[in-house]
Amino acid sequence: ELWSASWGTHLPEPQIQQQLIEFVFMASNAYWEWVAAGRNLQINENLLKLAEERNAGIQKSVELGDLDPPDLEDNRRSIVSREAKVIDARRKFQQTSFKLSIFLRDPSGEPIVLSDRDIPQFPPLEEDFGHSFEADIQQAIANRPELLELDLVRRQLDIDRSLANNDLLPSVDAVIFGSQDVGEPTSSKRDKSEFELEAALLVNVPLQRRKARGKIQSVEGKISQLVLKRGLIEDKIVADLQNVHTALSANREAVDKAREAVKLANYMAKVERTKFDAGDGTSSLFTLNLREQQAAEAAINEIFTTLEYFRAKAEYRAVLAIDHQSEQARE
Repeated sequence: ELWSASWGTHLPEPQIQQQLIEFVFMASNAYWEWVAAGRNLQINENLLKLAEERNAGIQKSVELGDLDPPDLEDNRRSIVSREAKVIDARRKFQQTSFKLSIFLRDPSGEPIVLSDRDIPQFPPLEEDFGHSFEADIQQAIANRPELLELDLVRRQLDIDRSLANNDLLPSVDAVIFGSQDVGEPTSSKRDKSEFELEAALLVNVPLQRRKARGKIQSVEGKISQLVLKRGLIEDKIVADLQNVHTALSANREAVDKAREAVKLANYMAKVERTKFDAGDGTSSLFTLNLREQQAAEAAINEIFTTLEYFRAKAEYRAVLAIDHQSEQARE
């Protein structure tokens, strides 16, 4: 019972570690979603700023007769449309800020709500993921608290099985006792008994032993279930690692393509803006707005493609259970 209880005292630790892994995973996703929402807000604000700065020039060109009045109204329409997108982007950014504040606290434990002044750039991506799949499997199996919890339960069951096996064996008890009358004589014969010493060896052989056999069968059944459950968890870990390796590789390539698309879209928008500002007859406000919108959409697509990459990185850390121990446990 002492051995079984001593292993039982370790059972809460894997459960705490599992909660810590889930906490870090949720906090990581909340942070990257906040970064993406902030960068999305900045892009929409820059897009609005372009239309606002261009409005005064278009109004002057209309007054000089170089542009028709509908061009000014079209630019104002573009401003209103972009203002609406900024409002929506700011609302989403605030939502992610509130979500992140659940995990981000000051020293007194109060939530910290970040503003748009705190928005960072995404960090550089790894040039080559290059992690060994087999090494990752070994690390995950060694770290995952679900497996550690099953191992602790298995040790308790092994103790129960040992106890049941012990109940099948004969019990041997050694007995030694002595007796001696003490006190004053109670008769003239002084018939106090002399000192007596007896020894005995009692052997008890269980004939039926059904209780012990039943307990052994019950424990072995639980062990079999435990072995199968552990195997299923290990298979799931392998499958999760395969998925996350594939996701990291695919997302890395998608980010490269998205960044290339941003460069091309920005180049086309810059060319169109130069032509429009120079009064080139082949350019129009409609075409310029279209090019700028395409550039903004390409940049936003890059942001959310990058977000998927860092989500996959967070999942990768969770599958490997890298964040499964507290600082005290590490020490």
